[in-house]
Amino acid sequence: MMSLTRNGDRSAFASLFDYFAPRLNSYLLRLGLERMAAEEITQEVMLTLWLKPGLFDPSKSSLSTWLFRIARNRRIDAARRERRGRIDENDLMLHPAATPMPDDILAEAARADHVRMVMADLPPDQINLLRLAFFDGLSHSQIADATGLPLGTVKSRIRLAFARLRHKLASRGIDRDA
Repeated sequence: MMSLTRNGDRSAFASLFDYFAPRLNSYLLRLGLERMAAEEITQEVMLTLWLKPGLFDPSKSSLSTWLFRIARNRRIDAARRERRGRIDENDLMLHPAATPMPDDILAEAARADHVRMVMADLPPDQINLLRLAFFDGLSHSQIADATGLPLGTVKSRIRLAFARLRHKLASRGIDRDA
């Protein structure tokens, strides 16, 4: 059968096309491709058979296995191209943050100064726990392991530090949600 397509025998190719094209198309549809995409890949596979019959090696597989493998690989390639081409409109990288207004920058700097001053009034053990949690990004369990303190003590001291910060900031008129 292959020798006929190697010699460019159109009638042999037509027979192969009539037999394999509907089967390849059905296979691709079962794999979830839309009708047009399945037809395109089927055409590409059959064109490969017509243009490059020498790539088929009967000692490695049957003709049908070879054609279905080409179809499967083309489908995978198409899926990769489609995924690579998609852009997520909600991706934060596509929506840069608005440039802050100068008065917002000054207000944020003032809030940061107040927080630093209030933190300086906390006991050193609470400051250390806050630094480990929020600047070093450690979990409460990791802080307990690093400091040798019981987990409950770590949680209590961090909660107490927050309560003191909140109270002192409120007494200075600093809104914690601003």
